[in-house]
Amino acid sequence: QSVVDAIRDLKARGLSPVLSPFILLDIPTGNALSDPYSTAATQPAYPWRGRITVSPSAGRPGTPDKTAAATAAIAAFVGAAQPAHFTLSGDTIIYSGPAEFSFRRMILHYAMLAKAAGGVDAFVLCSELRGLTQTRGIANAYPFVAALVQLAADVRAILGPTTKIVYAADWSEYFGHQPADGSNDVYFHLDPLWASPNIDAVGIDCYWPLADWRDGTAHLDAIAGAPSIYDQAYLKSNLTGGEDFAWYYASDADRSAQKRTPITDGAGKPWVFRAKDLTTWWSQPHYNRPGGRESATPTAWVPQSKPVWFLELGCPAVDKGANQPNVFVDPKSSESFYPYFSTRVRDDAIQRAYLQAFLDGFNPASSAPVANLNPTSSVYNGPMLDLARLHVYCWDARPYPSFPNEIQTWGDGANWELGHWICGRIAGVTLGALLQRILADYGFAAGDTSGVSGVLPGFVIDRVMSVRDATQPLELAFFFDAIESNGRIVFRQRANSATGLTLALSDLVETKPNVALSSITRAQETDLPASAKISYISTTGAYPAAIAEARRISGGSQRVSTATLPLVLDGTAAGAIADTWLFETWAAREKAVFTLPPSRLALEPSDTLTLSTGARSYQLRITEIGEHGARDIQALTIDLDVYNPVAVTSRTPVAPTSVPAGPPLAVLLDIPQLTSDASDTAGYIAAAKSPWPGTIAVWRSPDVAGYTLNTLVPTP
Repeated sequence: QSVVDAIRDLKARGLSPVLSPFILLDIPTGNALSDPYSTAATQPAYPWRGRITVSPSAGRPGTPDKTAAATAAIAAFVGAAQPAHFTLSGDTIIYSGPAEFSFRRMILHYAMLAKAAGGVDAFVLCSELRGLTQTRGIANAYPFVAALVQLAADVRAILGPTTKIVYAADWSEYFGHQPADGSNDVYFHLDPLWASPNIDAVGIDCYWPLADWRDGTAHLDAIAGAPSIYDQAYLKSNLTGGEDFAWYYASDADRSAQKRTPITDGAGKPWVFRAKDLTTWWSQPHYNRPGGRESATPTAWVPQSKPVWFLELGCPAVDKGANQPNVFVDPKSSESFYPYFSTRVRDDAIQRAYLQAFLDGFNPASSAPVANLNPTSSVYNGPMLDLARLHVYCWDARPYPSFPNEIQTWGDGANWELGHWICGRIAGVTLGALLQRILADYGFAAGDTSGVSGVLPGFVIDRVMSVRDATQPLELAFFFDAIESNGRIVFRQRANSATGLTLALSDLVETKPNVALSSITRAQETDLPASAKISYISTTGAYPAAIAEARRISGGSQRVSTATLPLVLDGTAAGAIADTWLFETWAAREKAVFTLPPSRLALEPSDTLTLSTGARSYQLRITEIGEHGARDIQALTIDLDVYNPVAVTSRTPVAPTSVPAGPPLAVLLDIPQLTSDASDTAGYIAAAKSPWPGTIAVWRSPDVAGYTLNTLVPTP
């Protein structure tokens, strides 16, 4: 009934509901189920639904794959329930078919729920069942794909011609099957489904990797010129390049060493093996390659015949999420992983940047689309990717901030912090957009904010102040500099300020005879802070004031640096700011002064370079430049590693307590005592109150005074 009511509610609001039945594998730790993928005595806990397969799985000794036994096993899973076995009585579904709890019975039951609610705009035949769709029967047939084709026809019979019907394939599944069994087989195994007249679109749960980022500047993408993992040009370039398009990693060792193997097939059709080359896959005929030899006739797929829907698109809010956006952090699950090379720190900015790359890259009307990425079909005269069918995962229906903060209510609330959820984050503003708004409000021309990244839940300007005063709290929190460059205000994050320039003493200008070419002054330890405290506005509850602190556990300093930031932050972000601020101060304890020739005119404040004095090399951030022909440089030492994401222990959110209003209802029950040791004064009491306070105390006394606690009522 809740499903039916939800569909009706959405339709009443003028929305177009999409019903997507979803399989979760409730397989606990310590189960007694044999693992089809290994010799283990138990199956991994709470795995991905894409692991459902025959046993043993394809490629293992004794597998039924490519035999009639696989067809029979899949037939048993699919079941024999038919549309005629279901009838409606009001909102009640009556089933009269075989006594089975099968895949067909489940999907047809949901189709009947949609019918009971008056229909839905679209219906999904489940999703990401890769282990089933890639299992073969005899003669290289794919029995589960055939079952989906029949199921689509049966759902069509229930819901009628106006409902869109799709299957949501995993992004590693939609384009074909290339079994790693040495056969060189290549099959477009889902083409019978995509070509079916009862399937209205190619459905994909899209989690393409758009980055191959590592900390520091010595990895390939940084060397190639990408300024940061958040850079939109970098992310969008990997929509038509990068991993799973231009190259792949053949092993974990190759990934660690960044040994990239080009994707090619030797036949001029590398797109056959490219999970991300959607445009070519969609626009070309498909030829199976049994044994590696291309068939003479194409599959049933007609190029450009149907639109593509992204039924899921998302990225976890965790450091380097764009490296591996398909992973999810859930400690109870065997599928719980962090993205490749992640520091495991929350990062809302990469989630936002990843989604923005898709939204702009695929939209020809955006300010910066990717050329030819989303062509128009010559068959149905519409775009390849239907942007109205781009579904972001996951905007949860549970109300924020009740979810995730009330962890007593929501068992998965702890997973939200690093998860794919956008509820509680989507209302935040990017740092670049906020800076542009501040400049506009103060009457300044738009600045260059392409060099900064970050997402902020809220920012307060509560009094008259200059634009410089307004931006300074942001500079401290996000560690960027504001400079004038080529007549524009430019914002540059210090983490991305390295120029790659190394200077020797011979590159410096001698200003006075017998005076050192450079001077380095080091601040004494007692002048540096032992701790840093920032005051901020907490995201919890009614936005209370909060404090985050970072400390050095060694050293002789007793100083404390404090700052009040009119920023709305969560506790982990505030703690990371305090930590980075403290250690940046210590990293910048040395000041360098030297002079450069006019030929170094390209250097600007905030640029980072290396100065080698022979005895030692200093990494320096330029803070001031004096011009008088020669260029007088003042710089501070910098350690770019201090800007790497910092792991800060988060505090467990406390659910807001309800304020009791009025007394509880308490009733003494005059009923028989149903215990053998009941005394003359024993009895039963019932209590109720909304909201329930947790417990209600019952006190007793033989008089009007002297009450003592008798018992606690634990539940209403």
